[in-house]
Amino acid sequence: MLWTIAVVLILLWILGLITSFTLGGFIHILLVIAIIVVLVRVIRGEKIL
Repeated sequence: MLWTIAVVLILLWILGLITSFTLGGFIHILLVIAIIVVLVRVIRGEKIL
């Protein structure tokens, strides 16, 4: 579930860069949060997929 959310946010972020539509940086903030959560899970050794 978390992995799916991270992938969706990355795709939205890329789409925002391409179309110059970023929703006021909201997508970027969510992307950073998703990356931090994934990194914390990797560091703890939890299974991501």
